[in-house]
Amino acid sequence: MNTTTATRGVIFIHSVTPAVQPHVEWAVASVLGYQAHFEWTKQPALPSMNRAELSWSGEVGTGAMLASALGGWEHLRFEITEEPTAITEGGRWSCTPGLGIFHAQTDLLGNIVVPENRIRAAIEQAGSDSAELQRQLDLVLGRAWDDELEVFRYAGAGAPVRWLHRVG
Repeated sequence: MNTTTATRGVIFIHSVTPAVQPHVEWAVASVLGYQAHFEWTKQPALPSMNRAELSWSGEVGTGAMLASALGGWEHLRFEITEEPTAITEGGRWSCTPGLGIFHAQTDLLGNIVVPENRIRAAIEQAGSDSAELQRQLDLVLGRAWDDELEVFRYAGAGAPVRWLHRVG
């Protein structure tokens, strides 16, 4: 009996130095178990860097393994998505050199899902301070990561996405 659940997602490499590109490809291939072929293009937001997108397929949890394999590299900015399945939530991992990795569960449309208890904790911690409540909610929604990555996302709009499927 097969106990694994298949899913898919996308790796968005927003910026990386050309010298590190082969290492990114190797790390991704080692997680996926098949060769990853990125089509590297210049990152208009940071011309000394390149960007790429790659669609992947694999078992549930692959997004987390990919984020772990890529996290902490100098000058590497990325996002990874993992689609939900009938029995699992989706996920999004965002990473910048200065902020590290942010993870959030996502729904069928890719929206961040915030657990009820986390919202209650933010309200309790903020008390009657509306600025603190805003800070708490920005934290749980990953606003700092979105703010830093937005210029890189915009620069990559319209970039090609190629689906890879494991053969054999």
